[in-house]
Amino acid sequence: MNSNTKNKLNIVVIGGGTGNFVVLSALKSIKNTSITAIVPSTDSGGSTGRLRDEFGLLPVGDIRQCLIALSQNKKNQEILRKLFNYRFDRGEDGLKGHNFGNLFLTVLTDILGSELQAIEITRQLLKIKGYVYPVTLQKCNLCAEYENGKIIVGEHNIDEPSYPHDGRLKITKVFTDTVVETYNKVKTKIKNADVIIIGPGDLYTSLIANLIIKDIPESISLSKAKIIYIVNLMTKYAQTYNYTAKDHVHEIEKYLGKKVDFVLINNSKIPQNLLDKYRLQNDEEVRDDLGNDNRVIRTDLLASEQTNTQKGDVLKRSLIRHDSNKIKKTILEIFIKYLNFNFDKTEFNN
Repeated sequence: MNSNTKNKLNIVVIGGGTGNFVVLSALKSIKNTSITAIVPSTDSGGSTGRLRDEFGLLPVGDIRQCLIALSQNKKNQEILRKLFNYRFDRGEDGLKGHNFGNLFLTVLTDILGSELQAIEITRQLLKIKGYVYPVTLQKCNLCAEYENGKIIVGEHNIDEPSYPHDGRLKITKVFTDTVVETYNKVKTKIKNADVIIIGPGDLYTSLIANLIIKDIPESISLSKAKIIYIVNLMTKYAQTYNYTAKDHVHEIEKYLGKKVDFVLINNSKIPQNLLDKYRLQNDEEVRDDLGNDNRVIRTDLLASEQTNTQKGDVLKRSLIRHDSNKIKKTILEIFIKYLNFNFDKTEFNN
């Protein structure tokens, strides 16, 4: 074996929502890797937002999704994954819309008096591969300033602003309503990382919401990690209206404070019937205008099936997503070709 070949990779995934879920699901089966998921602490929508308001805790939704994604693929774990992902569709003004996993983490936090202990106990229960950390342990709200000078406070209000906000307006700056510190373990994991994966996910509310926390850009600059950015499939009205791939990369690098090393973008055709549905929401396919940038890897990353909304879910969800297996294959190729990662050839078939 070449002395420069790496036997184990430390991987940090930064993001939130279903984007993190897809990437973590892709990575967990790759042997000889240590995985850490870092999620924003500003989520304020749906079940998570209600629990945050009522109990005064950090958001639990993204944490739950990451824990489920990293749970081991063993037969006796399947029922636990289904349980933690279960959403109530009955119970007016009560359980309806709540997710069991969110409630579990909230109750466990109340019992133990510590959100970190609740996450650790759940991590052991689900037998997950890796770690899940909120980017900060301090409470804060996400704020967005638009090109007309208007400021909207609250992640959910930015994600789905109420009328008469014009969703075509560009966001010029995102920030938190109070300065908060990065959780120490997050800084350590980033500094020791070999690879940092950002995205896919809502550009401002899931991805950049992490990058604006104090010390995150500095920790990344001190890391020798290669940075992989996965571009979204679709634009999002009120966040990235009419944004191209170059716009997405530019915004990530603006808050990151440095260039990314690899840009992954889907090049397979999205079904016309789905594009038509998105257009009804003022959303379009992200146009690839990255040209001959040698950092760009164009490949089929599209999931073949349309996603279905769970009963009781009050939030607007994506109709299409990236495919975990396709992401795994592409990321493995990067690990092997550019990071001299020593791997088992059967990885491509798992």
